Amino acid sequence: MSHVLISYLKKISGLSPESEEALISLIESQSIPKNQDLQHIGQTCKTLYFLKSGLARIYYFHDGNDVTEGFYEPFCLIARAESLFGGLPSKKAIQVLEDSEVWSISTQDLFALYDAHRDIERLFMRLFERAYVQTIQRIENLQFHTAEERYRLLAHEQSEVLRRAPLKFIASYLGITQVSLSRIRAKRD
Repeated sequence: MSHVLISYLKKISGLSPESEEALISLIESQSIPKNQDLQHIGQTCKTLYFLKSGLARIYYFHDGNDVTEGFYEPFCLIARAESLFGGLPSKKAIQVLEDSEVWSISTQDLFALYDAHRDIERLFMRLFERAYVQTIQRIENLQFHTAEERYRLLAHEQSEVLRRAPLKFIASYLGITQVSLSRIRAKRD
């Protein structure tokens, strides 16, 4: 089943047959029940995840409030980059919102492949670049767009999230209350 993930990754950046085999050897598959954390707050990120199926989010607590940083659908790279690259425990967690299937890759094993397989290094550099750009876009959306505009962007870019994620998580992701989210949804219907 990890061949499906490899096919997806090869569309982002080509891999030699040797690199494909090396990467396949690192991929583990697991089933995670609804609402379970893949990684808890306080853990150091040492694993990368890709969803096979399901829906996930990264969240943290601010002033006692649960804040959703991002939603992740199948084939999205999920990692807490500040912990992964900083080597420190994260203040964020990764949670699946539905019964999910995930592929996981140990970062220690992955990074050990970089010298021998430059195409794997290039692939993951592109994946991390994409994630960085998405983070910048998210910050800009919060800074420069109204709540209604942010809702429209979410509906356009991740429409399934609006159907499948709890409203409280959608509202926190948009930086608004559930009451404000209800008003926006009522206007659009």
